[in-house]
Amino acid sequence: QVFTFNEVEIRVRPSTKVRNGAPMTIICHADISKSADFHLQHNITIFKDDKLVFMIVSDKGDAQYEVPVARSSDTGDYKCTVEAGGKTKPSDSLHVWVAGMTKPILTTEKKEVLEGEVVKLRCELPEETPPLYFIFRKIKMNSKPTEKTVFEANRNFSVAEFSVEEGDNILQFDCFGRRPVRFEFESSEPSNRTLITVKEPFIKPTLNIKPSSNITEGKEIQFECSTVVAKMRDIEIILQKNKTILNSVRDQKSLKYSAVATLEDSGEYLCKVEQGRASKSTTLNVVVAELFPKPILSASMTKLDENKELTLSCSINGFRKANFSILRKSSTGDIFSTGDILLKNSRNLTMRVNVNDNGSYICKAEVNRIVKESKPVIINVYAPVSKPNISVVGGLPEVVLGKPLWLICRVTMGTPPVTFTFYKGNEVKKVVTNDTYAIFLDENIRQNDKREYRCDARNNHTSGMKTSNILNITVIVPIRSTSLGSIPYGEVEDGSETAFLCSVKEGSWPILFRIFRKTDHEVLLFEKRANADRVMWRKEVMSRQDTGTYYCMASNRASVNVKSHPITISVILASWQKGVIAAFVLIPIIGAITLAVWWFLCKKKKAKGPSMEMSRSALATNSTSEKLSRQHDDGDYYSGSGYIEDGENHMKSADENKGPDLESAEVEYTEVEVSTLDPHREIDSVPIHFPARVQKGTETVYSEIRKANN
Repeated sequence: QVFTFNEVEIRVRPSTKVRNGAPMTIICHADISKSADFHLQHNITIFKDDKLVFMIVSDKGDAQYEVPVARSSDTGDYKCTVEAGGKTKPSDSLHVWVAGMTKPILTTEKKEVLEGEVVKLRCELPEETPPLYFIFRKIKMNSKPTEKTVFEANRNFSVAEFSVEEGDNILQFDCFGRRPVRFEFESSEPSNRTLITVKEPFIKPTLNIKPSSNITEGKEIQFECSTVVAKMRDIEIILQKNKTILNSVRDQKSLKYSAVATLEDSGEYLCKVEQGRASKSTTLNVVVAELFPKPILSASMTKLDENKELTLSCSINGFRKANFSILRKSSTGDIFSTGDILLKNSRNLTMRVNVNDNGSYICKAEVNRIVKESKPVIINVYAPVSKPNISVVGGLPEVVLGKPLWLICRVTMGTPPVTFTFYKGNEVKKVVTNDTYAIFLDENIRQNDKREYRCDARNNHTSGMKTSNILNITVIVPIRSTSLGSIPYGEVEDGSETAFLCSVKEGSWPILFRIFRKTDHEVLLFEKRANADRVMWRKEVMSRQDTGTYYCMASNRASVNVKSHPITISVILASWQKGVIAAFVLIPIIGAITLAVWWFLCKKKKAKGPSMEMSRSALATNSTSEKLSRQHDDGDYYSGSGYIEDGENHMKSADENKGPDLESAEVEYTEVEVSTLDPHREIDSVPIHFPARVQKGTETVYSEIRKANN
């Protein structure tokens, strides 16, 4: 029983695009090849958007999923899977689109509402599945509909609210649905339209004014605002001018307001009636004729010196019957001010001024209870400036070469504004207008610049300009190129004196010189402030601990520390110390050598003593004795007991016969007189085989004779 899947196919009937409400059938077919005609059971499963919608077990390789009424919710991707005999085969995916949506149902709570109330609507798509969009529409006569869109992700209905405004008489509402299909939207047909009747809670208010025309300044003006109300509860009437509320009443049908008319009362007035959310208003334009023009205040001078006389005059063009007064306005920054200061109830005012009289002056004119104010006149009273003082900002009159220089010029007296002029030499560098001081920046000070500065100060006082004293600036040249040297340089003997010389190539005096030795940490050895470009420090006694690296640092009022290159000083042993060490080292060595030589000579002499004794014994036994004589032409001779004929043979025998008694042989010294030898005469003898010291002339000869114990 062998079989195999050739193909599993899914299809829809009548087509992949089905009209909403029509029936549709999803068919799954399996094409299977068998080796023989045997029974095979099939498990057929149909999925929509990967969700199981139909499953059947059949002997046949076909299955049908019937949808009697297709809705938009049936739109999706369909596929099927066939399982038989332990083998499974899926089909390809097939998209089915159920075109069209069901008609939504719109309901409302009320059929009749008042202006200012809210209409609540409910729109439902009963046979559709979310996500869905609901669009509500408010339709008025002869106007564009107002729409509200609400998205519902989990339900097939939605609610919305619309407020009823002034002028809404008969309103209609409807809604429709919309759903996303792949990459586009599909909309339903509109719902049923719902008609809403709107009632007015009150009528539009009326605004009346008395007198209705020819309103002139000084006359009384009366306003009255009224309305007709269905329900008196929570009603309010408000009178406004330029958004300023003039008067208001509650739970009344009318409002009254009166005032003396002024030119400023001209404008648009608004009467508004409010109840809940409902609001209606009426406007009225009012024009007030001018009774008399504003007064004009004139001054004899607006800028004058203190202690001068000032005259103020107030007048009205073409009008003289008025009550005048002259006032000085209070300063805006004066928190203790109680208002404008009355100077005189008169048309004219004359006074002698001082600096406290600076300020704004006005005059007022009154006719028939109408008071008008003139434009202010600014009076400036000037005190003369004092002699200015120029100085460096925050310090001494000095500046570092190449650095900026800040100067300040100030006056202790004088009415602002004050104009300051800065000079460098005789050249004008800057002009500044300020209250009591001014600042000048000289950005780059050079070596050859002029160093004299001054400033002038003047204001509007007629006394003119004042000049400061000349300020001389000291230019400080920073330290440049510090170096350190020493005598002797490099190696210094222990206990000797060393001189260190620290110098700079350039820099303003005084200069602070410091010399350091660098070990594990920096050690300050010497410090001196001098009016010189170099300084010498003598260290009288150097020790081994003074070995190390030295450097010097120089600084002046430029506040820049300049460090030299380091030098290395090595403290070595003095000559006498070397001699002492050499003596201590060599004396033991010489002593050791001397002892070694002495020991060697002693050993050698002990070896020669028995040999000579044996020779003498042999000579005595043989009764053979010879004298060794050397005769010169003058008859001098040399004789000694140490010259033995044939001594070579005897020495050999002695050497051959020497024994243990040699070490105990005693040493004896004999003095022998030696005569001067004739160089032309042969010596008929054998050489001596023991040490001798011979000098010219008569000398002492030392001979070692070893005596045998026998």
